[in-house]
Amino acid sequence: MAQGARKVNWFAIWVTAGVAVALVLVVVLVVTLNNSAAPKPLPTDVSTPSASNIDGETGAILVGDGEGRLDTYIDFMCPICNQFEQLYGAEIESLVDDGTITLGIHPISILDRQSQGTQFSTRAANAAYCVATEDAEASLPFLQAMFANQPQEGTRGLSNGEILEVAAGVGVTGIESCVNDGTYAGYVTAMTDETPVQPGSQGIGTPTVAVNGEVISNSQLPEPGRLATLFE
Repeated sequence: MAQGARKVNWFAIWVTAGVAVALVLVVVLVVTLNNSAAPKPLPTDVSTPSASNIDGETGAILVGDGEGRLDTYIDFMCPICNQFEQLYGAEIESLVDDGTITLGIHPISILDRQSQGTQFSTRAANAAYCVATEDAEASLPFLQAMFANQPQEGTRGLSNGEILEVAAGVGVTGIESCVNDGTYAGYVTAMTDETPVQPGSQGIGTPTVAVNGEVISNSQLPEPGRLATLFE
């Protein structure tokens, strides 16, 4: 070797090459994991839930048998729906329990765009029907538990497994295929399109409230503790 010739640092070359290969493998792994984590498309065919506590024409999950009728249209990703639940939830349950009202829960999906493509709103609404058809008594507790575990807008939302855990927490099991297959996803979409528009609004919003069949604006809601005045 000629004097002064530069020695080739093969060790450094192999380390650099090894790092490059490792980076490529990491990229491939990340892409693979992301693809495997991507949710499967939900079915679009309309399968109407059939149970005595579900009005298949309107999508209402019925709770109680009171003379008055309160219908609520909710999206499980909607933070204002959660605020509505915190303000009025216990009062609504009390009006159901004392026989004042029948509650009609309408789980809809207008916020799928807020869950990074996982369609959390539709999946959660589908699960509400899965629960209601399996155990009518768990319908309201499931709603309450879903809002207690509500994910933030812009996140992927709860996975199907986590939704099933919420259902199990209110005593409902055996609905894995209904939740994972999105049995009522197409029905949720169809019922969402039928959601009435609040007076003064330009489009569908949540929560939307109807009293004895008449949709009211949220500004017409009384202060908490006086909800019963709507039915006097």
